[in-house]
Amino acid sequence: MEGVSQSMRPVEAVIRELAQRDVPVLVLAEPGAGKHATAQRIHQMSQRSEESFRWFPCLGLEPGDLAVLQSGEGTKQGTIYLEELADLSANCQARLLELLPQSSESGAVCRERARLICGSARDLEVEVKRGQLREDLYYRISGVCLRVPPLRQRKEDIPFLMGYFLRKYARDFRREVPDLSAQTLRLFLDYAWPGNLSELEDAARVLVALGDEDVALGGLRAVMRKPETGSNGANVSLKAASKAASREAEKELILNALTRTRWNRRRAAEQLQISYKALLYKLKQIGFEGYGAS
Repeated sequence: MEGVSQSMRPVEAVIRELAQRDVPVLVLAEPGAGKHATAQRIHQMSQRSEESFRWFPCLGLEPGDLAVLQSGEGTKQGTIYLEELADLSANCQARLLELLPQSSESGAVCRERARLICGSARDLEVEVKRGQLREDLYYRISGVCLRVPPLRQRKEDIPFLMGYFLRKYARDFRREVPDLSAQTLRLFLDYAWPGNLSELEDAARVLVALGDEDVALGGLRAVMRKPETGSNGANVSLKAASKAASREAEKELILNALTRTRWNRRRAAEQLQISYKALLYKLKQIGFEGYGAS
């Protein structure tokens, strides 16, 4: 969806312009900040929108895999998105250089050749100096460079993005769209989101899947409120936050089931749709193994 924040407005203007041209594009952003989604939006707004959008992680690609960029012999081609350009092998970089259009200044659409969009979360100039990326390939690809700001620099977009993700997973899970409290929205706005859009989407998925805001965000709130040492909150990882939220959510669900069954562990296991042994193990994990009747 289109960003409405001040930092995204110039980016959106460039996306609209690039959609009408057919030059290779390099999208730079932090992990999870929306490189793939940006490439898809450029494709969807372009004259190629009815053709395919194909994504390839550069790590593990072989030179022959890049044949998708070649002329389709009369067939219309879509858009190819290559994720993390510096992960291309030396042979793939040489092959890609051969397949790139000779002029990156022309905006004419060549429908028989796939359009190329590359993405990277790394500083490619550093990768060039390290010898990881060919300098000539870098300069050919980076002629049109689009930098997408991290989520912490576009806080105004968070309510709209969260609403989008909640509706998406409500459809997927066939559930009602959660109505978030003002406190949760404030928490989201105050958080640095080191995992960017991926972390925000993950939070939305958990909210819809569990159907209980307090349970879903129990562990995540504790992680979000910890002081951050870096400007981007890098010490608070998505993995750690997700694990904390999952552990807390599981604990809440187990204790709620035990409360409903007056701490009858067998009945609680039935309600939770897990085996009695599995429940005993989980009770031991959370320090309640001695509680309740079998």
